[in-house]
Amino acid sequence: MRSAPQSGHTNPHPGTPTAPSAPLASPAPASSSVARPPDGPRIAVIGGSLSGPTVALLLGQAGFANVCLYEATPASATLGGGLISLEHPSLTVLDQLGIGQHEYVHVPSETIWKTPVRGRVLGEPIRRRYPGRFTTWTQLHQALGRRIPHGMAHTGVRITGLTTHCGRPLLHFADGHAEAADIVVFADGRASTGRALLDPGRRLRYAGYVGHRGAQTGNPTGIVDFWRLEPGPGVQFNIAPVPGGGVDWTFYLNATATQYTEMFGAAPCRRLFVHARHVSDVAREQVDANAVRYLPEPYATGVRTSTTRTAFPVMDIDPPTRMVWPVGDGFAVLLGDALAPVRAHTGRGANNGIEQASGLVDALAQHLRHGADLGTALIGWQRRHLPAAVAAVQRGPEIGARLGLGTTTPTPPPTPPPGTAAAATAVAAPTAAAATTTGPVPQPVLAGVR
Repeated sequence: MRSAPQSGHTNPHPGTPTAPSAPLASPAPASSSVARPPDGPRIAVIGGSLSGPTVALLLGQAGFANVCLYEATPASATLGGGLISLEHPSLTVLDQLGIGQHEYVHVPSETIWKTPVRGRVLGEPIRRRYPGRFTTWTQLHQALGRRIPHGMAHTGVRITGLTTHCGRPLLHFADGHAEAADIVVFADGRASTGRALLDPGRRLRYAGYVGHRGAQTGNPTGIVDFWRLEPGPGVQFNIAPVPGGGVDWTFYLNATATQYTEMFGAAPCRRLFVHARHVSDVAREQVDANAVRYLPEPYATGVRTSTTRTAFPVMDIDPPTRMVWPVGDGFAVLLGDALAPVRAHTGRGANNGIEQASGLVDALAQHLRHGADLGTALIGWQRRHLPAAVAAVQRGPEIGARLGLGTTTPTPPPTPPPGTAAAATAVAAPTAAAATTTGPVPQPVLAGVR
């Protein structure tokens, strides 16, 4: 299985990918000549993060017997990821797979708190109910992985091309071998090889800011909900509890592409996820200094004492115009981040992938059980899910602009505190104990909720 949803971004293009030999510019045909074997078409699912295992499990549950899941990350790789949000439709899909919420929901909160911060002083928080639950990529990935049947998943296997052979899609692998399929589902994340092959004109571009992530042992304010702190334009800090009694934070700060390269050793488009080993002293000092400038205590100290750090560049892409491509007599599809990576602020990354996976299997099941035309079923799936994917891509820059995130200049210095004495007495964040006198206590959200 692969690394985090904002990770697993190893460069999929060390050479030139092999594109399908059949033309892909025309719409999928209304009729398909793919024969229906007794146990269904052979389906290759590319990508082992969240969407890939979800679609593979749903296909197995629907009766498809010829399903293979391919993931480029070796099984021996250390995996882990941050906080994500799951709306009710995604939770329902997981229910259908028999994955109980106790396996992946640490705190059953439906609350997001948003509060301004001025001069390192927390303002009046605003409470918002979230129609879903919060989890971590690690918890959900493990829950999905426990259910993958033996022999279905193949790790350490990298796709390099897609052509046709005898009318069928033919996948080419880095080790030189090739395998045929009838349907290829690319769910291989932001750095998707599938997108590079099928829709090469849509390339990722750096949005001008970075999500710096850290894990803190302990939970000094006793937060039980997601909190989003907004000190001003160009800065956002998000924090939430995670299993083990700690908290996970994401600190969004503007940075030019040159600054990103200086901090992490490669350009944003080449290093789409920054592992701990790539976090330089320069990056750590930059984050620590901004924490001291902008964040109340104990959050500033929590950032500075977090030993485990990662990061990711926030990226944009042109909205997709299609999800389905004919490849010979078969088809290839893109879903989730492979189709349309979205900014974390939208909260739609994992949700888009899971909902699209469920809808895809519903469409394919009509072909398997009732002989529905495969091309028509896939175009129907595209018609139902493409508008939401486009809307999420467009929504991200709007949210970023409102927060002052995504400019080409670094995060500006903060406004000086209104009064040293007042600031010194007011920087303390509310604690869980305050709930006894003020009602439900505002507890500062990982806005990096995907």
